[in-house]
Amino acid sequence: MFADLLTPTDHALFGQIDPWVFLLVAAVAVLAGAAVQSMVGLGLGLVAAPVISFLDPTLMPGSLLITVIVLPVLTLVQDRSHIDWRGLVWGLPARIPGTVLAVWVVAVLEPRMLAGFVGVMVLLAVILTVWAFKVRVTPVSLVTAGLVSGFAGTATSVGGPPMALVYQNEPPERVRATLAAFFLCGGLISLVALGAGGQIDTRTVAAGIVAIPFVGLGFFLGNRVRRWVDPARLRIGLLTVVTLSALGLLAQAVFG
Repeated sequence: MFADLLTPTDHALFGQIDPWVFLLVAAVAVLAGAAVQSMVGLGLGLVAAPVISFLDPTLMPGSLLITVIVLPVLTLVQDRSHIDWRGLVWGLPARIPGTVLAVWVVAVLEPRMLAGFVGVMVLLAVILTVWAFKVRVTPVSLVTAGLVSGFAGTATSVGGPPMALVYQNEPPERVRATLAAFFLCGGLISLVALGAGGQIDTRTVAAGIVAIPFVGLGFFLGNRVRRWVDPARLRIGLLTVVTLSALGLLAQAVFG
């Protein structure tokens, strides 16, 4: 039963993969992404989405949205006093129309094209992450980021960079707490919408639940090594890896 649920479908970009190899690779990606996100406020989706899309795009975005929903809860246990509630009031409602559009995109794209779409969104996320210009935290910027984040987060599970761009010059603890609150509420909205649209099945739920313990382990490890890691080098390494992964997804979608 377990092996049947985790065995990649014929849509897997590398063909049939042993379910235990699938679990190992996905677990490492989730663990690494959770560790990064616990240190800088985002990273789980950026790291894990391309990997899972390579392994089996039919699991995206539902399985990863189920997995990542745990991480903001863990973050808020530590940093909930630093949440920017005004920002949430403006940003969260704007996520809803973006979510509705994303559910339609997930419904109409076939798995390989969805994997390519994940690659495109990850590359756009990288561009937003490295963009150095300053964005003021205003109602307009929050609504815009919320709309884009709702679309990207629901369609590909990579919805962090738009909001991170708005908060990039805020104190780290405020960034982590506010993004965590936004991801938690927004992720629940996305899951409800995808479920209502018929885009989440038993296999997707099982894959998402199986990966949850690795989120907790990554969060624990990230907290332990945070003080010894140079954020600038970590950021460069993260962006390099996810850029290569995204380009690989695009190549597979176009030529595979």
